Amino acid sequence: MEEKPLSQLDAQQRVDQIHAFQQELHVLENDQVIEISSAQKDKVDGYHQQLLQNLSDTYDVDTSSQSKQLSLGMRIASMLGALAMATSIFFLFYQFWGYLNTTVQVSILVIAPISLFVLSLKLAQAEQSAYYSKIAALVSLACFVLNLSMLGQIFNITPSPNAFAVWAAFSFLLAYACNARLLLFFGIVSLSSFIAMKMGSWSGMYWISFGERPENFLVPSLLIFLIPHLSDHRRCNGFAAIYKVMAMIMLFLPMLILSNWGEISYLSWSAEMIEGFYQLMGFALAAGAIWLGVKRQWGEVTNTGNVFFILFLYTKFFDWWWEWMPKYIFFFILGLSALLALMVFKRVRLSNLNDLSKVGKMGGGAGQ
Repeated sequence: MEEKPLSQLDAQQRVDQIHAFQQELHVLENDQVIEISSAQKDKVDGYHQQLLQNLSDTYDVDTSSQSKQLSLGMRIASMLGALAMATSIFFLFYQFWGYLNTTVQVSILVIAPISLFVLSLKLAQAEQSAYYSKIAALVSLACFVLNLSMLGQIFNITPSPNAFAVWAAFSFLLAYACNARLLLFFGIVSLSSFIAMKMGSWSGMYWISFGERPENFLVPSLLIFLIPHLSDHRRCNGFAAIYKVMAMIMLFLPMLILSNWGEISYLSWSAEMIEGFYQLMGFALAAGAIWLGVKRQWGEVTNTGNVFFILFLYTKFFDWWWEWMPKYIFFFILGLSALLALMVFKRVRLSNLNDLSKVGKMGGGAGQ
C-alpha cells in the first residue's frame, strides 16, 4: 500500500513531532522513568536522522531552531521585496506612461501580468518553499490591478465593482498556486468588497458608497467563513485560519460600529433599539465563537472571539460610566473585569482538561 505524499505543513509537523519526542525521552531518562539500551537508542536516533534528512531534502522543511529563525527572516524579506517590487512597477508605469502610444501601452498591460503569472507558476513548481514564486505572484497581481485600471482609463470604460471580482479571482488563483497567504488576504478583501458593493447597489446606493452601510459586510463574512469547510485546505499552510479570522473580523467589526452608531443601519428602528440589538448580538456571537473554538480546537476562532467580546464589553462600560465616573475608578473597574474574564477562562480551561483526562482514562481502561 503506497503512502500518501505529505504536504510541506505535514512534513514540518512530523519534524516538530520528532524533536518533541526526543526532548521528552531525554526527560524521562533523566527522571529514571524509562531505560532504553544503547543499541535501541542508536537505532531510533539513526532512523530519526535519516527521516529528518529525507524530509529536509524532499519538502525543504526546517529541522532545527536556527533554520526556523532563518526561514522566518526569509519570509519577511520575500514579503518586503514583493511589496517593494510591486510599488516600483506602479511608479514606473506612471513615470513613463505618457511617452508611449496606445498600442505599446495595451501590449505592456496585457503581457506583463501574464508573463509574471507564468513565471510564478514555474517558480512554484521548481521550489518547495516558494519564496521567489511569491514575489513574482505579488508583482503579477500588482500588474493585473494596474492592467484593469489603466485599460479602463485608456478606453474610457465606466468604473464598476466587477473589477473587484476579477481581482479576487486572480488573487485566489495565485494564492493557491504559490501557497501565498498575503495574496489570499487580498483575494478575501476583494471578494468581500465586491459582494458588499453589490449589496449596496441593490439597496439603491451608489456602489462606491458601500462602506456607509456596515451591514453590507455581514453576508460576505458568512460566505468567507464557510469556504474552508467546503474543501480540504491542509495542503495550504494557514489558509483555513485566515478565512476564519477574516470572516470573524468582517462579522464583528460592523456589529461593533452599529452598536455605537445605529443611525447608519438598514433597519428602520430607532437608533437606540438598533444599538441595543447589535450589542446583544455582538456579545452572543462572540461568546458562541469562543465556545465553538474551544469545542473544535480552533485557536484562531477562540482568540478572535475573546478579542471582540472584550471590545464589546469595554465599549459598553465606556457608554455607562465614562462621563460621570472618576477616571481612576473607571480603569480600576476595567482591570477587575479583565481579572474576572481571566478567572472564567481558567475555569473553562480546567473543565476542558478534566474532560480530556476522563476520555484518556476511559481509553486506557478499554485498552486493558
